[in-house]
Amino acid sequence: MILVFAEHQNGIFKKNTLEAVTYARKVGDLMNLPCGALILGNAESPKSLGLYGAHKVWQFEAIQFSNFDSRLFARAIADIALQQQASVLVLPDSTAGKSLLGRVAIRLKADAVSGVHTLPDCSNGFEVKKKIYSGKAIVTLSLRTDIKVLSLTGNSIPSEKMGTEVEVTSVSCSLPESQITVLETNRVVGTVPLPEAEKVVSAGRGMKGPENWGMIEKLAQTLGATTACSRPVADTGWRPHHEHVGQTGIAIRPNLYIAIGISGAIQHLAGVNNSKTIVVINKDPEAPFFKAADYGVVGDLFEVVPRLQQALEEYYSS
Repeated sequence: MILVFAEHQNGIFKKNTLEAVTYARKVGDLMNLPCGALILGNAESPKSLGLYGAHKVWQFEAIQFSNFDSRLFARAIADIALQQQASVLVLPDSTAGKSLLGRVAIRLKADAVSGVHTLPDCSNGFEVKKKIYSGKAIVTLSLRTDIKVLSLTGNSIPSEKMGTEVEVTSVSCSLPESQITVLETNRVVGTVPLPEAEKVVSAGRGMKGPENWGMIEKLAQTLGATTACSRPVADTGWRPHHEHVGQTGIAIRPNLYIAIGISGAIQHLAGVNNSKTIVVINKDPEAPFFKAADYGVVGDLFEVVPRLQQALEEYYSS
């Protein structure tokens, strides 16, 4: 059995969960094993996980799962993985997944690898690849324990509809009471979270001030993208800290990353250089970001961005 933890937020399955289910199904096909999905707590349309590759769906509903407690979640995931005789356990490489990976692996006495981005090579054992040194190198790792635990990097394996809805089976295991009390939860709403975004429009100090950010938001809205910023912009309060991308902020790997007025310091590049396509707009032809760019425009952003906006509006309206 290949078992995937189906993470959800307020009952809605996250994009990286659907990617993880598809990945788990493909791993199962390589190993001639069925794919199962585990839901902790209440979720909308649990049967729909079958559409993305799950042969079976299990759901463990308990009051302890109302708020995220990595200790309890890890215990439930590990115990149910043993119940279902899972050979490989797949987690999304999300904030929750990262906090669960080590705990689950310890309970299962399993080899674990975080942030895999390709299917394993099962021709001679079980080998997986992941990027290291901020994406500058790729390492191949061999997992030798009976149970393997992986977390899948977002936007690396796209979700695919490859099945039909399946019935949901209830499961359970013994759990202690949670030792965590959540007093308040504040989440950003109305936009795709940066780790899940396929398109990101980001800007830096070249914007000269927060009053000019309207053009960035307008461009992002036209593209259906999420907005982001460099660290100096967040530190000066021009933009909220949850938009800060880079080594010291949020690491992302969208299909399209547009960097406007960002020089491209190494700390920023480390968090975005796994983007599939990078477009840089900067008036300094020597800006380091151009070395990492797939496409670059040397020019004043206050001239380039409005012209880009106009071109996009004409393209989408045609």
